[in-house]
Amino acid sequence: MGPGVLDKALCGLIQRKDPNLITGFEGAEDAGIYKLTDNLAIVQTLDFFTPIVDDPYIFGQIAVVNALSDVYAMGGKPLVAMNIVAFPIKKLDVSVLREMLEGGLNKMDEAEVTLVGGHSVEDPELKYGISVTGIIHPDKVITNAGAKVGDKVILTKLIGTGIINTALKPELVTPEIIDKVTESMIALNRKASEIMQEIGISACTDVTGFGLLGHACEMIVEDEKVGMVIYPDKVPLFPETENLAKMGIVPAGAYRNKMFRAGFIEKRIEISDWMMDILFDPQTSGGLLICVSPEKVDKMLRKMKESGIKNAIVIGEIVQEPRGKIILQ
Repeated sequence: MGPGVLDKALCGLIQRKDPNLITGFEGAEDAGIYKLTDNLAIVQTLDFFTPIVDDPYIFGQIAVVNALSDVYAMGGKPLVAMNIVAFPIKKLDVSVLREMLEGGLNKMDEAEVTLVGGHSVEDPELKYGISVTGIIHPDKVITNAGAKVGDKVILTKLIGTGIINTALKPELVTPEIIDKVTESMIALNRKASEIMQEIGISACTDVTGFGLLGHACEMIVEDEKVGMVIYPDKVPLFPETENLAKMGIVPAGAYRNKMFRAGFIEKRIEISDWMMDILFDPQTSGGLLICVSPEKVDKMLRKMKESGIKNAIVIGEIVQEPRGKIILQ
């Protein structure tokens, strides 16, 4: 789900108060959670977008993995999904649609999610995604708030998908790098979610369209109870991301992200403009950003490495002051 234009439009509107609503659009959370009983709540999210790769099968996989991440970030178990399709039937052959849906179904099967239906419309521009419904115990919800002073901040995937995908049209990246980015975007965050639930954490979000710093801001700006330090030199990047950023191959979304959150960022070291572009680069199907106590961090990283999440790494920590700010140092 995540915040976006719709959420901004809803701001200020009065919604009926419901005591069973655990999280809604007000808190910039990854998914909505509604309590059904003392032991059961449903998790709901929806995400769809235009193709970022040429292969319809891979695009279908990416779109589904991206949507499922919202449920995983909150500690939920996705159960069922519905397809959302906008398709230019006069411009593209129906075989493209079939391949895209097949790719999406492949990832739903891997996640043990059942497709129960969907809706399609004719549109000049292809778009695809899914709505997802999952379950969670009301007392075990993981939000993007709740980080505690001293927590270590873990990132589970490399950064740079927006920049790499922007470079595809000018053909500035090698097939090897494209394969590496694709492999990351189609990798479910399921295992990382299961590990963090097993070990116990303070807060989590998935890193997507607002970039690393944008989503990090969501974790500490809303309540302004703590601040966060991020070490730019620790942030793991896809190969060639730095070179492309230096060339100015940066998606427009990175600049919008930077403008929106610049006031919450404090630099304590010299950071180049291109590095700031990378830190605000909008990610597609990115990793989880997890706040975990220092006593548990080594165990969590070890379990993630053993489970094949080889890029998981500590990139920062939670601090007392300045509250509501991201410190780069």
